[in-house]
Order: sequence, then C-alpha cells, then structure tokens
Amino acid sequence: MTGLSAVFRRELGGYFSTPVAYVFIVVFLFTTGIFTFYLGQFFERGQADLKAFFLFHPWLYLFFLPAIGMRLWAEERKSGTIELLLTLPIPLGQAVLAKFLAAWAFSGITLALTFPFWITVAWLGQPDHGVILAGYLGSLLMAGGYLAISCCLSALTRNQVIAFVLSVLVCFIFTVSGAPMVLNFFSGWAPTILVDTIASFSFLGHFNAIIEGVIDLRDLIYFITLIAAWLYATAVVVDMKKAG
Repeated sequence: MTGLSAVFRRELGGYFSTPVAYVFIVVFLFTTGIFTFYLGQFFERGQADLKAFFLFHPWLYLFFLPAIGMRLWAEERKSGTIELLLTLPIPLGQAVLAKFLAAWAFSGITLALTFPFWITVAWLGQPDHGVILAGYLGSLLMAGGYLAISCCLSALTRNQVIAFVLSVLVCFIFTVSGAPMVLNFFSGWAPTILVDTIASFSFLGHFNAIIEGVIDLRDLIYFITLIAAWLYATAVVVDMKKAG
C-alpha cells in the first residue's frame, strides 16, 4: 500500500500545485450558488432544506467532473510520464485506484467547501440534518461515478479535449437513462424488463432517492459497483495501451 499512498499524495498535491485547482473550486462554488439561490429559488421555496442545492448536482457534475477526470491518464500519456509511472514497484490496479482516489478526494474537498450552504439553512430554520448528510453522501458517491467513467475514457486517448467530450457524453447517458422522456421512448416497443434495466442505470434515480433521506442499500451498491467496474475497465485499457 506504500506505492498507492505515494501515487495518491503525488496526484492530490499536483492539483494544488497550480492555480487551476483554486480557479476550479471558486468557479464551482460560484456556479453552485447561482443554481441554488436563483434557479433553485432557495429563499422563495420557504423550506429549511437543501433540496434546491442537491437537485442541480448531477448537471453541474456532468461538466465539472469530466474536467477533472480528463487529465488523469491523457496527460500522463501526452507527457510520456505514464512509462515512468508503470515502471514503479506498484501494481497497475493500485496505480489506477490511487489516481482515482486523488481525483475523488479533490472533488470531496470541493464539495466540503459548500458547508456555508448547510450553515445558512440551519440558521434560517430547523432542517433535518440527517437528510442533508445523506444528500452529501449521495453527492460524493455520484461524483465518484462520474470520475470513474472519466478516468476510463481518459485512458483511451492522449488528447484531454477528446477525453472530456467522451466523458460528458457517456456521463450524460448514465444521467438521463431514467428520465421519463427516455423511458417513454423505449416503453413503446421494448419489453418491460429492458425498460426497467435502462432505468436502473440512471444516476438521477439513485441520487434523488438518497437526497430524500432514503439510504437504500441498493443505491449504495449501485454506485460502488459502477465505480469498481469502470476502474477495472481503466486498468484493462491502460494495460492494453502499455502492451501496444
């Protein structure tokens, strides 16, 4: 685990070694505030909760998290440092996990910096803190899902722009797969089991249940399984690129 820890510290430190990370955090917090207080009508709703805050997370993550994940392997390949990384005495699986965990930790730090929203709603009323905590947990798990997908697609190319576009596209598919418009399209001709399967892959369905304060084991398993599957796919892709 020493190698995993070393790569994790290297990756996480790399985010804060340039002003880009701080700009990203400021832009994310500003955008989140705009969506929550203006588009989400935080004050007009007159309810002491953070539902207006969490509802926009899938759509914010759809663009912000691929921007983090696109550099994970594409930059390594472009700069040629991937050869050095893969020659370190650390299994490939640990290297993939370490890079992912660093990106996830960075997104977690960014999410944690939204705590003034929680303080605001606690000052204005008497919210259900358990529901808010569940919302943060669901948001963090969903962020991990987006990053795992972006991590895998970043390994496919050395071009970060291509990695970003592919990540946004695939993440969008996972986000809207359970939307009524999509399900209505399939329900007209597809069997019910196929429609239910498509709906089960939706980030929105699982995340919306969690932000209501309902932490279902099936939702947790979904996100954990999805993260594990995409990280495994990342290791396979990196290994194939190395062999090639």
